[in-house]
Amino acid sequence: MGFFSRLGAVLCLFLLCVCGPTAAQMAGAVSSSNTESAPAALPDPLTPDAVREMVARMSDDQVRGMLLDRLDAVAAAESQVSPEQTSFFGSLNAIWTAFYSNPLDAILKLPTLLTREASIIASFTASIGGIAGLMTLLGLTAVVLAIAYGVEVIAERLTRRWRKQAATTDAGSLKESLRFLFGRFMREIFGLIIFYLTARTVGRILLTPEQIAFAAPLVTYLVWWPRLAGAVSRFVLAPQQPNMRLLNIDDTWARFVHRNLVGLILLAGFTKFAVGFNLATGAGLAETRLGFWLDSLIYVYIVYIAWTARDGLRDMMRGTDPDRTQYDENVARIYPYFAIAVAVATWMIVTILTGLGKTDQLLKGAHYVTMFWLLMTPLLDTVIRGLVRHLVPPMIGEGPLAEKAYRSTKRSYIRIGRVLMAGLVLILIAQSWDVTIADFASARQGIGTNLIEFLMTLAVGYVVFEILSLWINRQLAKEQTSAAPLEEETAGDGGGAGGSRLATVLPLLRVTAQVAIAVIFSLLAIGTLGIDITPLLAGAGILGLAIGFGAQKLVADVVSGIFFLVDDAFRVGEYVEVDGTMGTVEKISIRSMQLRHHLGLVHTLPYGEIPKITNFSRDWVIMKLKFTVPFDVDPEKVRKIFKKIGQQLWEDERFKGDFLEPFKSQGVSGIDDVGITIRGKFMAKPGAQFMIRKEIYNRVQDAFAENGIEFARREVRVAIPGLENAEDLSEDEKSAIGAAATGVVQAQIEKEQGKK
Repeated sequence: MGFFSRLGAVLCLFLLCVCGPTAAQMAGAVSSSNTESAPAALPDPLTPDAVREMVARMSDDQVRGMLLDRLDAVAAAESQVSPEQTSFFGSLNAIWTAFYSNPLDAILKLPTLLTREASIIASFTASIGGIAGLMTLLGLTAVVLAIAYGVEVIAERLTRRWRKQAATTDAGSLKESLRFLFGRFMREIFGLIIFYLTARTVGRILLTPEQIAFAAPLVTYLVWWPRLAGAVSRFVLAPQQPNMRLLNIDDTWARFVHRNLVGLILLAGFTKFAVGFNLATGAGLAETRLGFWLDSLIYVYIVYIAWTARDGLRDMMRGTDPDRTQYDENVARIYPYFAIAVAVATWMIVTILTGLGKTDQLLKGAHYVTMFWLLMTPLLDTVIRGLVRHLVPPMIGEGPLAEKAYRSTKRSYIRIGRVLMAGLVLILIAQSWDVTIADFASARQGIGTNLIEFLMTLAVGYVVFEILSLWINRQLAKEQTSAAPLEEETAGDGGGAGGSRLATVLPLLRVTAQVAIAVIFSLLAIGTLGIDITPLLAGAGILGLAIGFGAQKLVADVVSGIFFLVDDAFRVGEYVEVDGTMGTVEKISIRSMQLRHHLGLVHTLPYGEIPKITNFSRDWVIMKLKFTVPFDVDPEKVRKIFKKIGQQLWEDERFKGDFLEPFKSQGVSGIDDVGITIRGKFMAKPGAQFMIRKEIYNRVQDAFAENGIEFARREVRVAIPGLENAEDLSEDEKSAIGAAATGVVQAQIEKEQGKK
C-alpha cells in the first residue's frame, strides 16, 4: 500500500465514521463477522487527528477490514428500508406522522413548559454572573435604548420646521396625499435609522460581546420591527388622517387593522427572540416546544384580525375604481377567508416541516415571508388598480367608443401589472427559501424545472400579448374618436364619412397578431416540457396545405380582401354600394364584410364575390337641389336669394366646418308645364350634407315667403269661350258651366291614369 492509497482509506474511514453511527442505528445491527472491529475500536472523541493517529497504528489489512465493516453496515441499513417507506403512500404516512406527532409532543410537554423555560433562564442568568449580571445586562440595554431614543428625538426637533410644513398640507389629490404620507414615512425611517445607528454605536461601547448577543436580538425583534411596521402601516392606512388615506377603509377599521398589525409583528418578533434565546442557551426546539405555541398563536391572531375586520378588509380590497369588474368584486368578497386559509395552510406546513426535522429555513423566518407576500398579493392587486386609475392617460374623445377603449386600456395595464406582480412575489418567496433562478437553471432535469420554464414562457407570452393589444387599442381609440360623430337626424341616411384607414386595418392586425403570439408562445411552452414540437409543426403545415386545396373559395375570399384593403377601397363607417347592395360598412373580417342598410338590414358579402365597390363617403360629396317656381318669377331674384342663404350658412358656426363650397344657384335648368326649374348646389364633407340640405330647404321656404314667391304646383286650367260677360250670367248658367268644367277635369285625370 502506497501513501495515496493509505490517504484515501483515511478519508473514506472519516466519512464513514461520521455517517456510520446513524446508519447503524437505522439498521439495528452490523455484520456479525466484524463486530470485534466495529465501534469499540473507534477513538473517543472522534476527530480527524484521532482518526489519522489510529489509522497510522493499523496495518493495511486492518484498515481494509474496518472499511469493509462500515460499508456492510451502511448496506445493511439501506436493505432494511422497506419499499413502502419509499413509495407514495409511505411518503404520505411519513407526512401524516410528522403532522400529528409535532402537536402531540407539544401538548405532552405543556405541563413542564414554564418550569423548563424557568430553568433555561436560570441557566442563562448563572452564565452571566447571576441576578446581578442579569440586572446589569438589562440596565445597560435600557440605557442604550434611552440614549438612542434621545438622539432620535433631537434629530426630529431639528427637522420640526419641515415636519410642520408637511403637516399643514391639505389633501386635494392623490399627489398631495402621497407627498404628505411619503414625507412623514421618510421622516420616521430617518428617525429609525438614527435610533439604530446610535443604539449600535453605544451598545458596542457599553456592552460586552456576550451581552450584545442577547441585547441585539431583543432590540431588533421587540423594538425595531414593531416600530418599522407602525411606520409602514401609518403610510398605507393613515389611521389618524382619513383625508390622506390611500385605501378605501373607514376610520374604525383603519385604526383596528393598524393596532393589530403592530401587535402581530410584535408577537412574531417575540417568537423569533424566544426561539433564538433557547437555541443560544443550548435548549433544542423539541425541549420545551415554546416555539410551537408562540408560532401557532401568530396564526390564531391572523385569523382573529381577518374575521373581525372582514367588512373593512372587503371595502379596502374593493377600492374606489368605478370600472372594477366582477372578478375584483369576488376577490374583495373572499379576501378575509383567503387570509384565514393562508394562515391555516402555513401552520400545517410549518408543523409538517418541524415534524420532519427540516427547520433550517423556518428558523430564518421563510414561512413568515411566504405568508406575508401571499396575504399582500390581493392587496397589491388593489394598489395596481388604484395606480392605473390615476396614472393611465386620460380618455381620448367622448362617447361610447372612447369609453370602451379607455376601459380596455385600463384592463390591459392591470393585467400586465398582475403578471409582473405575480412573478415578483414568486421570486421573493423563492428567495426566502434560498431557491434562486440559478438553481432552476442548473437543474436541467425534472418535472419541477420544466414546469417553471413552462409557466415563465406563458407569462412572457401573455405580457407581449397584452402590450400589443394595449398599443393597438390605444391607436384604434385615437382613430375612432378623431372623427366627429354624426347627428342623430342623419344617422339613418347613410353616406356618412367613414373611419380612417388605420381604424379599418387595426382590428384585423390585432386579431392576426394575437393569434400568432398565442400559437408561437404555446409551442415554445410545450417545448419546455420536453415535448418535441416538430410533429406539431409538420402537422400544421399539412393541415394548411389541405385547407388550401379543399377550401379554394375561402382562400380566394381572403386574398381578395387583402387586395381590397391594400387598395383602400373601403373603410369601416363608409357608405358603399356593391353590385346593387348599399349600406354602411359596419364590420370586416379576413373573409367578408358586413353592410348595414340605412333601413337596418345587414348584408354579409364575401370578398371573392365583390365585382366592384362604389364608395359614397370618400373625401367630399356634392348635393344638388331643385326648386320649381311659377313662370312669372324672376330667376335673377332667386339667384340672389340662394347666394344670400349660402353666405349665411357658410358663416354659421354649426355648418361652416362642414362646407367645402358654399350653396349657390346654378340657374334655370328646365321649363315644364308646371313652372321654371332652378337648381342649387353645395359641396360638403360626407355625412354632413343631409343636415345642410334640411337647413337650406327651411331657409329657402322662409326667404320665398318674405319675397312673395310661391312654389309652383300642378294646375288644370279650363278655357270656356264667351265668358267675357260672366258677371251677367244667372246662377243656373254658372252652375251648368261649373259642372261642365268638372267633367272635363275628371276626364283629363282618367286619361292620364290610363296612360300610366
